Amino acid sequence: MDKALRAYATVLRLIRRLPKDTRPYYAKYARENFVNYREVDANDASSLDELFHRAYNHSIWVLNKSKCVSCTGSSMRI
Repeated sequence: MDKALRAYATVLRLIRRLPKDTRPYYAKYARENFVNYREVDANDASSLDELFHRAYNHSIWVLNKSKCVSCTGSSMRI
């Protein structure tokens, strides 16, 4: 449980790097996903590691996506 809380806190810290208007959406999305998987067996290390890895990869993907969108938006301004 402690590892899951640390992972959730890490995801929330990553969400703070997003633009302000998108933070509430992704914070809610992250919470819903962590709640959905709270019934995973805490003793099954491989399942937990896979879930944490997927959460981290998804967070990084969203961060990269927001950077690309913001870069594209700023370069398109005339």
